[in-house]
Amino acid sequence: MSLLDIDRAVLVLARTRGHPPWAERAAAAFSRTGEHGACWIALGLIGAWLAGQPGAREGSGTTVVSGTREVWLHGVRVVAAAYGLNYVIKLAVRRPRPEFRDLPPLSPSVSRLSFPSAHATTSFAAARAYRGLLPAWLLYLVAWVFALSRPYLGVHYPSDALAGAVLGTFIAELWPR
Repeated sequence: MSLLDIDRAVLVLARTRGHPPWAERAAAAFSRTGEHGACWIALGLIGAWLAGQPGAREGSGTTVVSGTREVWLHGVRVVAAAYGLNYVIKLAVRRPRPEFRDLPPLSPSVSRLSFPSAHATTSFAAARAYRGLLPAWLLYLVAWVFALSRPYLGVHYPSDALAGAVLGTFIAELWPR
């Protein structure tokens, strides 16, 4: 069995198990918030805004947000760069999205290109960039849910999500501070 066969088999498994209508609707709605890394960019911009407010810093007696404005904006830049690099790789690889006659995708997608998953890339880049500002376990939990939602919805192969997770982590780790 080839890696492509395993990828397709795991995708079919993800697409055919645990699919009550409420779960499909919830996964699709959640996944939409990750388009273009929007939720992660918004998180960073809100964090930067809050960090810039008077009395927002730690030690002021009324901590609103941890970290400085610049640290939050660093995260925004990392997420934006991860999204951009992801798109360049998509154009180079040109892997089409999965298509199964009996298993249509459960969510629309902005392009017909699949590898790597931008949701996974931006989510893992954000988890790495925002750790220390928010609980790392929570950031990585959300990143994994985004990554796993893509094969569940039938819009990415599992390897697309895994490659995106590695790519996002790599970009955030190497991005200069």
